Amino acid sequence: MRLSLLDRSRTRHGQPEAAALGHSVERAIAAESAGYERFWVAEHHTVPGIASGSPAVLLAAIGARTSRIRLGSGGVMLPNHRPLVVAEQFRMLAALYPGRIDLGVGRSLGFTEPVRQALGRLEAGPDSFAQEITEVRDQLEGEAPLTARPDDVGDVPLFVLATGTGMDTAADLGLPVVIGGPILDSPELPERLASYRRAFRAHRGSAPQILVSLDALIADTDDEARELALPEIWAMARSRSTGLFEALEPVARIRATSWSASESRRVEQGLATTVAGSAGTVRRRIEQILERTGAHEVLATGSTYDREALSASDQALARVLRG
Repeated sequence: MRLSLLDRSRTRHGQPEAAALGHSVERAIAAESAGYERFWVAEHHTVPGIASGSPAVLLAAIGARTSRIRLGSGGVMLPNHRPLVVAEQFRMLAALYPGRIDLGVGRSLGFTEPVRQALGRLEAGPDSFAQEITEVRDQLEGEAPLTARPDDVGDVPLFVLATGTGMDTAADLGLPVVIGGPILDSPELPERLASYRRAFRAHRGSAPQILVSLDALIADTDDEARELALPEIWAMARSRSTGLFEALEPVARIRATSWSASESRRVEQGLATTVAGSAGTVRRRIEQILERTGAHEVLATGSTYDREALSASDQALARVLRG
């Protein structure tokens, strides 16, 4: 099983937003030393809690500071881009860092209506998403009418981030699928995955491949790990009422805040679905998820305000996944 991290360049209360990008680079360097095989970064636009709006730019910076770990996007949101431009960006990365570049793609639109208007895309259906993936793949594989440059840079593997009908799109195009979030607890998941495998149409010898994306954090005890998970869960709970996904806050600051009934409920729901605990607890949770999904890879996405605790969690998770 492969060891992978997805870092969202989370901003932190009381720190410059730009610092989050340096933190992502530092986390990637540490991940390579810990034995992780992939390090992916995200794309979000005008979100106060996330500093990365351009995966290709951030990956170029990370590639310059690492030497072995694969680098990719989790993901590039195709509705925001022209396929040729995406192919050019990732061919350039592949030329700079041969054999190390992945391209994960999704179809999420901007976080709010004004963002979607600014990006110039208000809708993105499954059919247009599939067409855009096909165009990107044709460019990467040299099958398009125009040749994305630079040429002859080797393969850039494609992955589909599965939201909604994403699994159907991935199966039809013969691509690996990344699943995460509420779908992992859905009673429909086994049948959805079985359908993905049944409907899979191989492309150039490809086979069904499932990556599971998990918010995973490890501490000495389950209670300590739940506290580590709180800043991310609190930001998500607050966003449901404020419409803003804010910077991570220290646990003490969150605990000193008066919570509404709906925020308390959302926090408890978030803690219940996060894979947070001691090494033994997290190992058991991951084993159960892998058995249920037949996944080939875990893409860990945990984050917290305390960067030292996050680094220790990443190291502990690498040991768990290797085991």
